[in-house]
Amino acid sequence: MDGHSAKPVGWLKNVNHSASVISFLRRARRALPGDPEFGDPLSVAGVGGPRAAARAADRLLEREAATREVSLGALQLWQALTEKVSGRPANAEQTLVFTDLVGFSAWSLSAGDDATLRLLRRVAQAVEPPLLESGGHIVKRMGDGIMAVFADPTTAVRSVIAAREAVKSVEVDGYTPRMRVGVHTGRPQRLGSDWLGIDVNLAARVMERATRGELVVSEATLERIPADELAELGVTVKRLRRHVFASKQDGVPGDFAMYRLKTRRQFQGDDDEDEAVAGG
Repeated sequence: MDGHSAKPVGWLKNVNHSASVISFLRRARRALPGDPEFGDPLSVAGVGGPRAAARAADRLLEREAATREVSLGALQLWQALTEKVSGRPANAEQTLVFTDLVGFSAWSLSAGDDATLRLLRRVAQAVEPPLLESGGHIVKRMGDGIMAVFADPTTAVRSVIAAREAVKSVEVDGYTPRMRVGVHTGRPQRLGSDWLGIDVNLAARVMERATRGELVVSEATLERIPADELAELGVTVKRLRRHVFASKQDGVPGDFAMYRLKTRRQFQGDDDEDEAVAGG
């Protein structure tokens, strides 16, 4: 390569690594639709064309280069357009479901790994079909628990009622697990294949109140289910009240109300006392 042709190449290389150019492109990305941080490990997790392309770009493109920012900006626009066309805005209202098994850790410690794995497989086979067949999406599996999202709160509650009933058929070495469920409706932040934010934390806190294998929902979920649909679900609703000496639950606003839902079959002969709940 002669000196004349080398000059444009050198100029382009300098521009590509110019801190001011890179900074300008990053600021420009913040004005584009979609996630301005698209390209980091969290935003490109999961499936989908833009995310797969971004993972490839992360391996192939130079870091701290203008070409990287231009490429990720194009993928950011692609992601935003894909979500707009599919009708899935980033912060649409979602109903979040958290589940886990009551007393699972203590049982698995004595049962051993083989029995524990058998139990988890059978629980998954019982629980996941009712969630998926109704249009729910399983975000992650967390040992003996699941995080799932639904577009509609009534569908979410109907699905978890069916899932809790299905768990009753599971038995391993004489042990039948009990599943507790928490449901909360809000506007979580979607990032890659995961959901983050205050509403996700609140949904997890709702599940924590279902200490004896119950179904507990937040007021935000309950108020979005019409009375006739509650009747169709066949549930009774009881607000959880905070006992006098109960401590405040971390991460939960003082006025955050929760409700226990019981199917009519469960309600008969069930003398569980009200649980303590912060702000209830």
